[in-house]
Amino acid sequence: MPARLSCILPAFNEAPRIGAVLRNVRGHPLIDEVIVVDDGSTDGTAAVVAGFAGVRLIALPQNGGKSAAIAAGVQAARHDLLLFLDSDLLGLTPAQLTGLIRPVLTGQAEVSISLRRNAPLPWRLIGLDYISGERVVPRRLLPGPAAMAALPRFGLEVAMNAVWIAARARIAVVRWPGVDSPYKHAKRGRLAGIVADLRMLRDIFATVPLPRVAVQVWHMRRLSL
Repeated sequence: MPARLSCILPAFNEAPRIGAVLRNVRGHPLIDEVIVVDDGSTDGTAAVVAGFAGVRLIALPQNGGKSAAIAAGVQAARHDLLLFLDSDLLGLTPAQLTGLIRPVLTGQAEVSISLRRNAPLPWRLIGLDYISGERVVPRRLLPGPAAMAALPRFGLEVAMNAVWIAARARIAVVRWPGVDSPYKHAKRGRLAGIVADLRMLRDIFATVPLPRVAVQVWHMRRLSL
């Protein structure tokens, strides 16, 4: 029997964008469960999600950050194979989802990670976005539940990388040439976007110091198919 898959989307104030993502996720033949974790949104995100029959909504009472939101989704998920998706993606299609999921389902790789069209130029040049939010991963290659919930708000991806490297997991890097992730300044305004980016970097380097991040990228490139 093929592995069954749960899709988890953390969302904070994504009412204008999450519907387009859910239209491509819901009903996808390789996705057995869709969970949206509304991380204390104030803009009607939950109401948009409620309009999609069959999508499970977990509404957190206050904003705790991406790491905590995904930890809540993982705890609620029914299946051992997990697909993480950012809820603001632009240009996503079912075919691109299939491309990300299939290498893990077929055993070609143990995990997969996306490389979006507007990933930072250095990551596109080396062929790896080490903090991409779009990943397929089995539970056994995640940090433990308590450790995940205790991570800095945006520390999950680099913490996950460390688990993959320790396990020497085979990584499928899947290029998504038609998919973009909106820049924070486009969603929040220039100053607020810069502040949000700086806070994200602070969380990343609080989880894994900068020199070790460079080592992570080197190891992940060696493990990539």
